[in-house]
Amino acid sequence: MSERAVEAGTELAFQGQIGVATVDITPPVGIYARNWGAAKHDVADSIHRRLTLNALVLYAAGAEQPLIFLDADLGWWRSLITFRRFQSRLLEELEIEESALIFGLSHTHASPPLTDPDPDLPASESLAAYLETVYQASLVAVREAIKNVTAAVLEWKTGHCQLASMRDLPDPAPEAERIVCGWNPGEPADDTLVVGRVSDAEGKLKAVIVNYACHPTTLAWENTAISPDYPGAMRDTIRETLGVPALFMQGASGELSPRYQYVGDTEVADRHGRQLAYAALATLEDLEPPGTCLEYQGVMESGAPLAVWKPVSAKTSSLLKAIEVKVELPLKDWPTAEELEQQRQACTDRALEERLRRRRNIRRGIGDGATLDLPIWVWRMGDTILVGSPSEAYSILQRELRKRFPERTIVCLNLINGTTGYLTPAELYDLDLYQVWQTPFERGSLEILIEGMAGAIQQIIEA
Repeated sequence: MSERAVEAGTELAFQGQIGVATVDITPPVGIYARNWGAAKHDVADSIHRRLTLNALVLYAAGAEQPLIFLDADLGWWRSLITFRRFQSRLLEELEIEESALIFGLSHTHASPPLTDPDPDLPASESLAAYLETVYQASLVAVREAIKNVTAAVLEWKTGHCQLASMRDLPDPAPEAERIVCGWNPGEPADDTLVVGRVSDAEGKLKAVIVNYACHPTTLAWENTAISPDYPGAMRDTIRETLGVPALFMQGASGELSPRYQYVGDTEVADRHGRQLAYAALATLEDLEPPGTCLEYQGVMESGAPLAVWKPVSAKTSSLLKAIEVKVELPLKDWPTAEELEQQRQACTDRALEERLRRRRNIRRGIGDGATLDLPIWVWRMGDTILVGSPSEAYSILQRELRKRFPERTIVCLNLINGTTGYLTPAELYDLDLYQVWQTPFERGSLEILIEGMAGAIQQIIEA
């Protein structure tokens, strides 16, 4: 057997200057926090677990400006206009390029909405102050992470977690012809879990990164508490076990959620979080010690010819690149934002009125045109690729990209740098499905995004 035949495929980890910091962004009780059309309450009356904002800064060797990833226990931006104003301030204050900043959301459905005040919403005047709190916390977290920078290596490992389930279920009711949003036990879910490990030059663990695709919809209309949903217990379990912060990167989870959800019991969310944490911890245990890999040493003749592998120093890469590209996606022929607002004002059904409010906000953000230039962010960290957009793509996106680039770890992200809408496979547009009628994007948009992301990944690989 040749030596090449027994070489282990080893991806080059990123080695550079890395810093991490965490800031508490828990809002006060009494803030507007209605995220469900079926909810009978408008304001939060308690705190389940704290909400956090986490910063990860990465410097290539000799670089003056970092790449900055922010991860917040927040839901979604109600309008792109609000996010772009927020983003513009951050970019100016931090003096970095747009491609170098990613603001990611855990997508909890139990936090204050990221929106400008709306006079039609009770207690919404507190939302402007809270948005400013999030902005200031972002600056604090980034600056603290920069102070914490040290020589470190970022390595990744792929594992699995069974928390996520398929949530597109044909309505079991007789003669029903719609798809309802809940556990479909007859269809498999993408259970891919990607875990990042940040270790300093001495091999000491500094932080853990968890990339997983699953909607944090454990807590729903019956819940009246502020909560990070399952990512909160995931973070706390890892911190309690390893003594380091855990960042969360929400994957392509358009059709994925826990099988047991829509409850008011916060212990269920904690159980889900522990399940993800234990899967991440198991994946970490499957990694070799920091900065090492197993190398084939030859055969030891014993009762059997024994193939001997031993840990050796692994090669690393200081390569760190970021690009932002845009893909043009077709939009549905929706009413204008003004027309949607008129419909909302005339609506007397509480749940339907909330749907119209959200559609109006989306329309205001994307404009009244026929297409939208959707931005894509792609980072290369050593051999690992991080890619995402401000959409809620179905998991076929991450599965297809990983299939096309099997030699690399692909970290896929939904809901970064804004919020637009769902991206579902073209064949689902013939169905009565929430993600189809919610989205402003026309049939074929997901497929366009997949091709655009694949092209952007190839571009950053060849650069």
